[in-house]
Amino acid sequence: MPRRTVAKLATVSAVITASVLAVAPSAHADLVTHCIGTGGAVTVPNDLYVPAGESCALTGTTITGNVTVAAGGNLVVTGGTVSGEVRVAADGYLDATDTTIAGQVVLAAGGYGAFLRDAQTGNVTVRPKGAATIDSFLFVEQSTIVGTVNAGAGEVRLDRGTQVERNLSTTGTYYTDVHDSFVDGTLSVLNSATGSVVCGSAVRGLATFAGNLGAVQLGPNGTLDSCASGGYWGRDVSVTNTTGGVTVDDNIIDGRLTLTSNNPVAQVADNNRIRGGVTGDQAAAGTSRMARAAVADREDAGEQRAEARRASATQEAVAAGAARL
Repeated sequence: MPRRTVAKLATVSAVITASVLAVAPSAHADLVTHCIGTGGAVTVPNDLYVPAGESCALTGTTITGNVTVAAGGNLVVTGGTVSGEVRVAADGYLDATDTTIAGQVVLAAGGYGAFLRDAQTGNVTVRPKGAATIDSFLFVEQSTIVGTVNAGAGEVRLDRGTQVERNLSTTGTYYTDVHDSFVDGTLSVLNSATGSVVCGSAVRGLATFAGNLGAVQLGPNGTLDSCASGGYWGRDVSVTNTTGGVTVDDNIIDGRLTLTSNNPVAQVADNNRIRGGVTGDQAAAGTSRMARAAVADREDAGEQRAEARRASATQEAVAAGAARL
């Protein structure tokens, strides 16, 4: 080949190479890191994916993208940071401790559950169960939800200083309990199968309890729980169409308490301070130790479900070895 032709080809090749390098994305752009096993204090420069039926346990890991937990998968993260959102598929599980999730957390219909401890997240959504065989749970302890909580299935419990910076709304849950927590917006509990307990908590906005098949207990000395103190309600509180009993004890309500169509009639203790008065039917307060025991069993069973899944997920991750992060 003539020398001039060789030189020309070399020049063309150099131009093409330079052009490719100029437009090529970074090495990690648009990639997804699969996590099976354990990981430590590293940065994942893209989205993270836990494959179906696999387990991923992370400690001190930073994820710069979104997280997806596929069907039957498990993600246990401690001391981590997620810059995006976390989505958990059917029979999937999320366990986050001392972790910040900048985006939303979404548990799909039939998702196994989500347990947040000492965590911070955006909006939290639990999809309605639909035709799924698994009834989800959402347990939140000492955490901050920078947004709303909206649950349409399963067991919902907020506890130990949890803060919801906007609204808390549940429909068709197994139960919705709020202990020692703060809701900066409205609280709505509709059509819960075994009712709702709110103790030692504050709700700034309107509170609505309607159509609950189990009891509704606001404060101590009720039919569901032996909690220590009542709560503060910044606006009107309405409890309607409830079966299983309604008790209101040791509360401050800066609005009106409305009690209608409850069977049996709601029990309102004398120690409540209700600035807007009471509308509807009420009776003297009483107690029921048998009902309390049943609810204690209900919450204990949920805790055991979470602990069992966390333990098995961690064991599976350790057995899989170090993840390739």
